[in-house]
Amino acid sequence: MPITDGAHGEPWVWRYKDIRNWWTNPHHDRVDGLRLESPTPWMPRSKPIWFTEFGCAAVDKGTNAPNLFSDPKSSETALPPYSTGGRDDLIQRQYLRAMLTYWAAPGNNPVSDVYGGPMVDLSRAHAWAWDARPFPSFPGNRELWADGDNYDCGHWLNGRASAQALDAVVRDICLASGVADPDVRGLYGLVRGYAVSEIDGARAALQPLMLAYGAEAAEREGRLVFFNRDGRPRTEIHPGDIAVGDGKGGDIELIRSPEAETAGRVRLSFVESDGAYETRAAEAILPDEESRTVSASELPLVLTGGEGQAVVERWLAEAGVARDRARLSLPPSTLGLGAGDVLRLPDGDFRIDRVHLAGLREIEAVRVERGIYPPPNRDAAPVPQPAFVAPVPVHAEFLDLPLLTGEEVPHAPHLAISAKPWPGSVAVYSAVSDAGYAMNTLIGQAAVIGVTENPLAAAEPARWDRGPALRVRLSDGALSSVGEAELLAGANAAAIGDGSAANWEVFQFAEAELVAPLTYDLRLRVRGQAGTDGTMPVLWPEGSRFVLLDGRVGQIRLSLAARGLDRHYRIGPGSRPYDDASYTHRVAGFDGVGLRPYAPGHLRARRDGAGGLTVTWIRRTRIDGDSWTSVEVPLGEEREAYHLRVLGAGDAVLREAQMEAPCWTYTASMRAADGATGPVALEVAQLSDQFGPGPYRRIDIDE
Repeated sequence: MPITDGAHGEPWVWRYKDIRNWWTNPHHDRVDGLRLESPTPWMPRSKPIWFTEFGCAAVDKGTNAPNLFSDPKSSETALPPYSTGGRDDLIQRQYLRAMLTYWAAPGNNPVSDVYGGPMVDLSRAHAWAWDARPFPSFPGNRELWADGDNYDCGHWLNGRASAQALDAVVRDICLASGVADPDVRGLYGLVRGYAVSEIDGARAALQPLMLAYGAEAAEREGRLVFFNRDGRPRTEIHPGDIAVGDGKGGDIELIRSPEAETAGRVRLSFVESDGAYETRAAEAILPDEESRTVSASELPLVLTGGEGQAVVERWLAEAGVARDRARLSLPPSTLGLGAGDVLRLPDGDFRIDRVHLAGLREIEAVRVERGIYPPPNRDAAPVPQPAFVAPVPVHAEFLDLPLLTGEEVPHAPHLAISAKPWPGSVAVYSAVSDAGYAMNTLIGQAAVIGVTENPLAAAEPARWDRGPALRVRLSDGALSSVGEAELLAGANAAAIGDGSAANWEVFQFAEAELVAPLTYDLRLRVRGQAGTDGTMPVLWPEGSRFVLLDGRVGQIRLSLAARGLDRHYRIGPGSRPYDDASYTHRVAGFDGVGLRPYAPGHLRARRDGAGGLTVTWIRRTRIDGDSWTSVEVPLGEEREAYHLRVLGAGDAVLREAQMEAPCWTYTASMRAADGATGPVALEVAQLSDQFGPGPYRRIDIDE
């Protein structure tokens, strides 16, 4: 117990400091318990007081001992006196509001006559605890931070400082609507977030808050009064207190609604706090409920999972208890009782819902129970947090490819994206110049992209290429082997190229053997697919690009009028704006290889009797050419047309011709006129009115 010095009235053992008294008066040392007459060098009011650390845990009754901290892993863990240990963000906010408003009042914080400043310098007051770890990753990522479990009932302000007390929110709405001086002293609750999307007046703005927090609004002596429901009776009504008059008896009429009219399952949709602020739902159901009917509501409020569950459980309990209603008459002397007040009747506690003044005060009330209004402080599972993905640049490969399935847009290029880590989605913006970009495409998954580690020589198309394995090292993903039937049905299609938009060969592989991490040997290939045999080089060198052509490689949007024209593209993480540093700027134009005719097949030349050459070939098609049942493959163009040229020494063009049938005669007189006395070469390409000539097929004439 403190020992008080009777002469000076100064308890001289440890005690809580009276800050103002300590700051105002001289200080005297005590030696062996005796107070020295001469004061210490301390000069009263000579320096301000700094609260280097003040705060309160967000735990039930945290203000009973703000300095205590609950941590099961610590030997110093403790709860405030009489605390249930439940989370209570409101008490933390009330503590901070009390501290800051109290010391901000001039009457509580005098000004020093020595330095001219207040006793407590609030500019030097530091609330515990701001944390450098980003919310909501802390406390959500509990695999990374082991103290995340302490957040719910700890001192942290992360994710809490932006919340507002319910009474302050209601007051702001009322004042903005012209309601002067509402009484909100009876409102308690914490509003973490609330969206008012429509301007329908104060009533519409207040109703979601009243429903969620179990609050009432009533007029008292010309003033609008708000208060929380708590089920506590204000007065007790005895049978002798019931008024009689105008043909009304002095009885209490009790009414019970049918059970079928009472909801047995309640669901609430809300915005979940402490996470990505996504829409969540909480549901409560009676144990014996058989109906599948759900009473669903949606509130534009930010709640924790525990708070949302507490709301629906309270609604369900209120609905069950409120089946019982009471009607009674009270005398005018009870004008102090109004809507929202709870009466204790012989049959239980009832809340006044309606008062009708007709001589007597006719009361309609519903049954209430104090036990259905528990505080919404309950443990809730941590909100799972997605892993942070750094906004790094992505790798993009444009592929101007021929038609593979026939369902593509013929003139639009494909785009393959690879990134590590994958940003969730990749946005592609396009523009005519490097300004005024518009969203073009959003890509949701990474493609399988790699580079070759050995060269790949040309091979005959449409035949099994059993040459040396092609080794490919991937940036990510995997490859697998397929059977011959699956391959012939289109499986394991891939593109190999030099990285430019148009120079790609499409091939397929049946065998993929993993030889090192992310490295595969590809064997049993089919080369030059989809007409790319006409552009296959003699050798694809080591370091060529590889792209697996599966469903993860899509097309971007490109108008037909923009074919062949350069466009600006910005490609980067979909969660970032296109001017972010993580975006890659590309300028590219595309010919629309999907419109390109295939090179003719089986080009032949034979001597005729007049000394000339008869040249023939077989037309191929880029559309629906795989059927073996049709007499002839579809033309795929507006008209059948071919371009032929005769090449001499040094591939100089000696003659050009255009025809509408797959044959042509190079007469002796033509050859003489061309001066082709030595070997010549003939090249034939099919013509497209949209694309022009496709790849040329060549035959050398040595005679």
